[in-house]
Amino acid sequence: MTETMTQAGAAAAPARDGGEAAGRAYLELDGISVSFPGVRALDRVSLTVRAGEVLGLMGENGAGKSTLLKVLSGVNHPQEGTLRLNGVEHRFATTRAALDAGIAIIYQELHLVPELTVAENLMLGQLPNRLGVVDERTLVSRAMDELKRLGERIDPNTPVKNLSIGQRQMIEIGKALMRDARVIAFDEPTSSLSARETVNLFRIINALRAEGRAIIYVTHRMDEVYELCDRVTVFRDGRHIETFDEVDGLERDRLIACMVGRSIADVYGYRPREAGDVMIEAKGLMGPGLAEPVSFAARRGEIVGFFGLVGAGRSELMKLLYGAERPSAGHVELNGRRVAFASPRDAVRAGIALCPEDRKQEGIVAIASVADNLNISARRHFSPARFLLNARRERELAQEYIAKLAIKTRNGDTAIGTLSGGNQQKVILSRWLAERIDVFLMDEPTRGIDVGARAEIYNLLYDLAAAGRTVVMVSSDLAEVIGVADRIIVMREGRIAGTVPKAQASPDELIKLALPR
Repeated sequence: MTETMTQAGAAAAPARDGGEAAGRAYLELDGISVSFPGVRALDRVSLTVRAGEVLGLMGENGAGKSTLLKVLSGVNHPQEGTLRLNGVEHRFATTRAALDAGIAIIYQELHLVPELTVAENLMLGQLPNRLGVVDERTLVSRAMDELKRLGERIDPNTPVKNLSIGQRQMIEIGKALMRDARVIAFDEPTSSLSARETVNLFRIINALRAEGRAIIYVTHRMDEVYELCDRVTVFRDGRHIETFDEVDGLERDRLIACMVGRSIADVYGYRPREAGDVMIEAKGLMGPGLAEPVSFAARRGEIVGFFGLVGAGRSELMKLLYGAERPSAGHVELNGRRVAFASPRDAVRAGIALCPEDRKQEGIVAIASVADNLNISARRHFSPARFLLNARRERELAQEYIAKLAIKTRNGDTAIGTLSGGNQQKVILSRWLAERIDVFLMDEPTRGIDVGARAEIYNLLYDLAAAGRTVVMVSSDLAEVIGVADRIIVMREGRIAGTVPKAQASPDELIKLALPR
């Protein structure tokens, strides 16, 4: 048994479609178990990844996917089981040992130093030097070669903080390649990428596969599994449930049932209802992100879906409705009365709430508790003075909604940043349920949320609609918007391209309307 490989590059495999090494088992996990106090995070999990393949890894939040990646990276140390690379058994005492063995993990939260340049980040930990001084010429030259390989036209002297999320992710991948990693795991890599950036990412992954690298691709997005992966493994409750050796022809319903123990119809669980009077109406609304005046109406008891490609103007429209942006023309009517909001605070007091697309940056205070995040708006109703808090009432309210929405948290004092995406979304919804809200603007309500938690969010939306509230839902997920919305408004390049009733909605029809002319 060795601590690290003698030479990471020695295991290089030829392209997927030709060499003798392609298709052989490169990474093998056998009976891996990891336990924390009171929790069995991985229970005798076995998994094999071949050279020159992309293995999809799916499962609900808490299924054990992240724990497995931490075992690979040397963060978590298994109490049972073995890990083999190219037939050689390893135990990683440190993360550096895993890196030296040729394993790289591309996490959702990228591990880059924003103040350093692209070149410095690419070669972090292995900067070329002469007599103890960084060799700038060699550093920049190697960085330029790697950027060319990645297909990125970026000045290597640019600080990383000036790059887009997609470009930063390419730099993270470049770091792995410059260490000649033979096993590369991607953790929800497209959650913050545009369509163009996703296409480029897939191009890179396909090239890595062709070089014979073993790739693990963790995602909640089923379309990506079908497009990219050779095989797919499903975890549930810390156990290996099943590995499907053929992705082509694999029924989605069967894959979902493996992950959550129920069918796709149960996940969406659409509940029809009668719509009432118009609750919110936009009339000739213009503002940032819109190319022409936008008009639409949504009724009480209705779930209206907004679909479109990145940059179509959907999120910008929600911000105009919410008072986060000022309209340059047109107006909004709420319950038949014209309204104008100077700020989101005015919108909330009028009965409109927004659950934003970027939960972590715009929806929660990550270091604050669940109770604080839940009460942050409603506390004005029961605090006797602006700077005095009613601790007892806030505690009671937090306990009430933790129970009502089945929020998985130890208690209201838990930092919300430690919760799963689905439970964070429930806390945001609880915040507005504790207010007097009539219109819920939901921007990508299930982004980064596993299938099981999605079903719970959908049921909450149906409950709101059944109670006579209005839900306006922005979604980039075709199956979701078709499965949940009563009717779908498609936006294209800052304008409304068409409205499709649920009975006539199909992926082909929505995509046809969404694509640029």
